[in-house]
Amino acid sequence: MENDSLQTSLAWLRDILQGKIGHGFDTRVLQGLRVIHAEKGFMRFDFVVPKSVSDIDGNWNVGALASLVDLLGAVTIFSFANRVVTSVDFSVSYYSTANIQEHVEIESKVTANRGKLLHVVIEVRRKGNGEVIAVGKQWMASNKQTLAQVSNV
Repeated sequence: MENDSLQTSLAWLRDILQGKIGHGFDTRVLQGLRVIHAEKGFMRFDFVVPKSVSDIDGNWNVGALASLVDLLGAVTIFSFANRVVTSVDFSVSYYSTANIQEHVEIESKVTANRGKLLHVVIEVRRKGNGEVIAVGKQWMASNKQTLAQVSNV
């Protein structure tokens, strides 16, 4: 059963990346994302910031970065809890900017389980020197929606 939730979460992510589910914005935000390591409640990703998410100065748009953090947090929690969740508290701290075509590593980890409430931390670091670009923290609560319903929202 544990492996089922991990496989389902990775299939959900793959379908978003391929534009089969979700919104076009989700696909654009995650364009080029690669899963490096995945286990129950922990995932590591490799990402090159695409031009499609740039701001006027050629940096990674903070809204696009926040959307990526939100999506990856939900996928990681699903891999842990095997249930659909809704954000109830979400914050992103920005420490640095990232340029378009810059290579980053993203790590997402479930850090607390309080029954219907789960907490995930998502760190975005510059590949190579490990400098922190952003850290997202998110509490999510179980809801009654199915994965299919969320995928069509």
